[in-house]
Order: sequence, then structure tokens, then C-alpha cells
Amino acid sequence: MMASLMVVSSASLIVPSVIYATTTHSRFLDADINILTLSRIASIVLLILYLVYLYFELFSHAELFAGSTQDSSTTNELGPWSASLVLIAATVGVSLCSDYLVDSIDGVVKTFHVSRAFIGLIIVPIVGNAGEYATTVSAANKKDLNLAISVIVGSTLQIALLVTPLMVILGWALKQPMSLRFDTFETTTFCLAVLVVNHLIQGGQTNYFAGALLVGT
Repeated sequence: MMASLMVVSSASLIVPSVIYATTTHSRFLDADINILTLSRIASIVLLILYLVYLYFELFSHAELFAGSTQDSSTTNELGPWSASLVLIAATVGVSLCSDYLVDSIDGVVKTFHVSRAFIGLIIVPIVGNAGEYATTVSAANKKDLNLAISVIVGSTLQIALLVTPLMVILGWALKQPMSLRFDTFETTTFCLAVLVVNHLIQGGQTNYFAGALLVGT
């Protein structure tokens, strides 16, 4: 279900880019207006789908997402208030670190002659998601692939179904023309990666060759 939802979210990102790439210059203004309108409608639909997904995951079909290797005798769980405080503190800490990291990009670009795109698309996501990567590798080593895949796919869905459409809606409210049109090459690459992941996890089994295909992609 999560993989199928990821394909739907990919479609909402690639359609505006395709419209922009295939529109003639004489209709450029109309295309921009149409893409903006389409993006706002699609963002509303994506946010609704995200709410349905949360209800599906947390209430109606929670048993499908339950951890399969959780050991209650060795796991100490935080209470709701303690967990909330830790989450707030971690969010503030990550926000401050992110600000410092972004401010230091210009110096890194000038010193090491590295492109800004490489830092923004490769280095920052690796550093920012180090915790998720560690969790995923740890879960995979314990052969809990359901948890490993759900961490990665869940993060993708949060960005594609919540953060991105929410930014479009906020831009609409602030009268800033934000749309779902991203760079065509990057969007296409993302969608192809989603398709590969979707095909590999549909069978419910895996092996080293599937891992090689993912790394190769």
C-alpha cells in the first residue's frame, strides 16, 4: 500500500513537469497558470490522501504496520509526554544545525570548488537523514525488512504527500506562486527510482540481487 501511494505521489510531481516541458513558447503564460492551478488542486488531493493514509496506518489497518521483531521484555518505551518533549527538543536541535549547515554552504563551495547542487541534493540529505539510515541498516541486519522499507518509504511519503503540497497551499495563502513543477530531469529520475523500488518489494521477498539493483539505480 505504501509503495502504491508512492507511485501516486510521483505522478503528481511528474505531470506538471511534463506539461511545462511539452508546452510551446507561445502558450507559456497560459501553461504557467494551468500548472499553478493543477498544482493547487493536486496538493489538496495529496493532503487528503495523506490523512487517509494516516487513518489506514494508525487505526483501520494498524496490524499491517505492527513491528514483527519487537521484544517487550528488553524495550523501554517513553510515555507520551516524555516522547513529545524529546521530539520537540530534537526538532529544535535539528533546525539550528540545519541553519548553520546551510549558512556554511557558500564557504564550502568557494573552498572546495564543489557545485551547490551536489551539496544540496547529495551531502545535506545524507547528513540530515543519517539517523534514518542507521535505523534502516540496523533493522535490515535483524532481518526486519518490513521495518527497514517502511522507514525509507514513510520518509518519502511525508515529503511527497505532506511537506511539498503543504508548501504549495501556504504559498497560495501568502499569494506566492508555488507549484509542483520541479526540474524535469530530477523529477523523472525520482519517478524511475520509485518504480524500481515498487517492483522489487511487491513480491514480499528479497535477495542480494534486488539489493544490487537498488544500489545500481
